[in-house]
Amino acid sequence: MSSPSFTLGLERDLVDLNILTPPSDSSTGANNEGILSIELSNFNTAGSILRPALPRLSTKMSYQPLASDDPEEQKAYGSLDTTPNQSPTALLGESLLVDDPVTVIENPFLDTETAEYWRQVYENCQYECRHVFNPKLEWSAREEKALVRKLDLKVCLWACIMFFGLQVDRGNLLQAVSDNMLDDLGLDTNDYNYGHSIFLISFLFAELPSQLVSKAVGPDRWIPMQMVLWSIVAISQCGLSGRGTFLLTRGLLGFLEGGFIPDLVLWLSYFYTSRELPIRLSYFWTTLSVTGIVTSLLAFVLLHLRGFLGWEGWRWLFLIEGSITLCVGIASFFMMPASAVQTKTWFRPEGWFSEREEAIVVNRVLRDDPSKGDMHNREALTPKRLWEALKDYDLWPLYIIGLCAYVPQSPPKTYLTLTLRSLGFSTFSTNLLTIPADVFHIMNLVLLTRISEWLNERSLVAIIQPLWTLPCILALRFWGGVVEDRWGTYSIIMVLLSYPYCHAILVGWCSKNSNNVGTRTVSAALYNMSVQAGNVYASYIYREDDKPLYRRGNTTLLIINLVSILVCLLTKLYYTWRNRQKEYAWNSLSEEQQVEYRKTTKLQGSRRLDFRFAH
Repeated sequence: MSSPSFTLGLERDLVDLNILTPPSDSSTGANNEGILSIELSNFNTAGSILRPALPRLSTKMSYQPLASDDPEEQKAYGSLDTTPNQSPTALLGESLLVDDPVTVIENPFLDTETAEYWRQVYENCQYECRHVFNPKLEWSAREEKALVRKLDLKVCLWACIMFFGLQVDRGNLLQAVSDNMLDDLGLDTNDYNYGHSIFLISFLFAELPSQLVSKAVGPDRWIPMQMVLWSIVAISQCGLSGRGTFLLTRGLLGFLEGGFIPDLVLWLSYFYTSRELPIRLSYFWTTLSVTGIVTSLLAFVLLHLRGFLGWEGWRWLFLIEGSITLCVGIASFFMMPASAVQTKTWFRPEGWFSEREEAIVVNRVLRDDPSKGDMHNREALTPKRLWEALKDYDLWPLYIIGLCAYVPQSPPKTYLTLTLRSLGFSTFSTNLLTIPADVFHIMNLVLLTRISEWLNERSLVAIIQPLWTLPCILALRFWGGVVEDRWGTYSIIMVLLSYPYCHAILVGWCSKNSNNVGTRTVSAALYNMSVQAGNVYASYIYREDDKPLYRRGNTTLLIINLVSILVCLLTKLYYTWRNRQKEYAWNSLSEEQQVEYRKTTKLQGSRRLDFRFAH
């Protein structure tokens, strides 16, 4: 028997396989659709759960995680797919297809060799939940639904509260400048821009180091430390005396807050499947708008304290809102368990979950993505793994979307209170008039993310954001009534800032296409860095010499908006092309060679031939 060598895929996917060719003539198991089928016989039915008896093994390259609201009768082994023709995202073992074409039992660990391979991976890395890994564990739909509700209450809700703390200190400068803060400190619009840029640049450069620290010590420790540190700086802003202290506190806030968002996303990924994560992230970013509403109402009260004890209203604003974040940060030390199996502690002796619930939480996440257990939650990234993640160019299209997608909305948002004041609205009316945009932003954010989940589509749903903002940017650039018609101008800005926010979709998309804990850690930081880099550029689009109409600035926003639409379309085409390329290379292998590849390949993450990109 000969030992041929196969060279497959793009340069990054080159694989040399030395596999003994079987004596049969079958060199490929591909059918016309590029999917290796499976046939089963003699299925036994017990209740609503289907169990295979003596299947003839082959491979169907498909993997679709379970939604918490799928019909109860369609759930078994914790992972059923009822959506036909889904794009495969992870080909990690056998997928058993039932005669009913709309019912698929998904469990990559049903194959004993696959289960044993991952069991060894979890043991080698000392994965903290390895002792509850159980390929044969079964649970009912009712159990899972109740457990997801508990996760939402214990995990997602507190994540939203922590994000509220971030956004309070990150965004209260908008309310402060409406109280003549710039005039009180002798600053102008350019100083405001410099301060905003210093904050964003500091935030950007802290992203990756913060992620590396978080991965080494655990997000459950690092995130509360971040919050306490930055809240102290936020409180100190009540003592600002001029340009120097303003720029200093902006830099410190950015440096200490940087990395918080990807750190928190990493923590959430320990508890939720890849299909559940984006909608939870939409709740997460809904908090951004909720915070805008709460802080606007709070500012309405606090700014009335101007003159009390000789302080301006904005000083009271920084003092009180910073103290709120400090309380949230201290509480977070007690509200963030390291993992689902580590909720029991001296101040919580009963824990959050029973032993069975712990096993379900862990196994449902691992069946969705087995790579989530390939690192300990307090294991630092090695330089080699960091470099591999940095050069994973298949994730670069998502970073490019992050770089440009949020720029068109940034200057109108940053200058919102200053614009409303220039239109003749009072300090207190200005803060109240910002609320409608936040309300509609919440609704559109959740709706957009739900649509993405329902359609299992990302690129063509995310593109709705720049399509929404395009007519608003056109109006700000070419309408003759801008500024002169204050209510017309206000209406355009409100519609613009009510845009359906695709950030939750992009973060979940980036996590899904990483397919590896180490890569996921770095890619979350790099994506957020690209977003912050876009915000840095956006802070210089509206300039002092271009106001009040900002014709030059709005022309720039229009161009970037059109680029965002193009990038979303090109990303869709790129991932479609890459999946076809991987599919062709995979189907060039026989079934025996595919099994050998899974057992012997050293490639990780999205570089694997048996991985497909979501798009």
